[in-house]
Amino acid sequence: MSAARTTLALALTCFGVSSLAAQATKPKPEDTEVWTPVPRVVTPARSDAGSPSDAIVLFDGRDLDQWVSVNDRSPARWTVSDGVLTVNKTAGNIETKRSFTNYQLHLEWRIPEGITGSGQARGNSGVFLASTGPGDAGYEIQILDSYENKTYVNGQAASIYKQYPPLVNAMRKPGEWQSYDVVWTAPTFHDDGTLATPAYVTAFQNGVLVQNHVALKGETVYIGAPSYRKHGAAPIKLQAHGDPSAPISFRNIWVRDLDEK
Repeated sequence: MSAARTTLALALTCFGVSSLAAQATKPKPEDTEVWTPVPRVVTPARSDAGSPSDAIVLFDGRDLDQWVSVNDRSPARWTVSDGVLTVNKTAGNIETKRSFTNYQLHLEWRIPEGITGSGQARGNSGVFLASTGPGDAGYEIQILDSYENKTYVNGQAASIYKQYPPLVNAMRKPGEWQSYDVVWTAPTFHDDGTLATPAYVTAFQNGVLVQNHVALKGETVYIGAPSYRKHGAAPIKLQAHGDPSAPISFRNIWVRDLDEK
């Protein structure tokens, strides 16, 4: 065989080997397929009045066994009637017996159809995603009638009170049920009490995104700037606001503890 033919043969052989090697190392769809662990099965709520199969039901229309008074941890004294929980303003705030760290929360609330007043004095209440003490200590998502009711935007319904206005106003009329779906990521702290990571909130009102993974600046305060103080797992609190308008109502409250999943 001539030298030219030998060189050509070697070149073709090398090309074939390199082609096979290239085929062997070429990415395949299977390379990025993950098969385990398989997510566990959770049965979703079958209706607006239900809850997922792994939820902790906080209020199902029957009693307040999952709630206590914030002030003295005595049994909650709000009114339960016809499957609905109504605020008793004279009894003060209530909170869950259990404490949570990271969770998904669902609750439904209703402003009375004949509500009167304006601004902040129109069905005022709130959901405190971590109740860190008596009174209004903690991190609040505002509840208010914001259907054609003007007020400061970081105090309207679905705002992180005094921190973040909602992305949109997704209110229904007074007398109609509203829903909140919230994902709460609790803050973490260093051993010396300083903040390691802030709290985060994603929230939907009536199925509409109103808070998109916002980083909270600290606990809710009415006057001044928010700040953090070290705490651990905490209850979820509902507010009995002292405004003079008619009290609001709640139903279908459940939570999924994300730390147990």
